[in-house]
Parts: sequence; structure tokens; C-alpha cells
Amino acid sequence: QVQLVESGGGLAQAGDALRLSCAASGRTFSSRAMGWFRQAPGKEREFVGAIGWRGSNTYYADSVKGRFTISRDNAKNTVDLQMSSLKPEDTAVYYCVASRYGSTTSKAAADYDYWGQGTQVTVSS
Repeated sequence: QVQLVESGGGLAQAGDALRLSCAASGRTFSSRAMGWFRQAPGKEREFVGAIGWRGSNTYYADSVKGRFTISRDNAKNTVDLQMSSLKPEDTAVYYCVASRYGSTTSKAAADYDYWGQGTQVTVSS
């Protein structure tokens, strides 16, 4: 079992930066790829990015590539999402997720076994 708790969401203006953190419990954290999804009102959940178990491989959705960065600290059981150059269309609930695999490029929500409760990010223009 892996439990995930996100923090760091809030209000931002377009062009601002915001950092989300995810604290994980469970002994399998360091062997799992981790990721982030988001869901805007009235829209389906959208893949944001993923990071492999070693932290050396990252994969991003085209919509955030070059603006968002995922990192992890296996010693602390944390994974972060650094968001910069925020846009109003980044407004969503952001979810931390844990994959069943050590490395993945999957954008499919079904390939991620564990989900946090989500944290709201609102970007105003």
C-alpha cells in the first residue's frame, strides 16, 4: 500500500511559479514510478508528467513541457512538481499518483495504482 498526500496548491497569477509536494508512505515508494495528473472542472483527468524510480527519467505532457519539472527524493519519500510560467488553463485539481511499474511513460490513469486526494491550483489572468 502507498498513501499519498499532496500539499502546496493555492492561488497564483499568470506567469507565477508554484511548487506542489507529495508525501508518500509505504515501503515500495522508492521502487515505483511516480507522477502527476490534473483535472479541470468539466474535463477528464489529464496526465501531467511522470518520473522513474531512480529520478533520472522524466516524461511530460506537451501542454506543460518546458514549464513544469518533476523531481523526487527517495530518502524522504517525496515527489515534487515545480510549475512555472503558469497559465489560467493550468487551473485544476492536481493529483499525485504512484505507478505499478518502476518506470513508465504511460498517460493512462488506469496504469497508476495509488492516488492522493488532490490539491487545488487556481491561476488567474
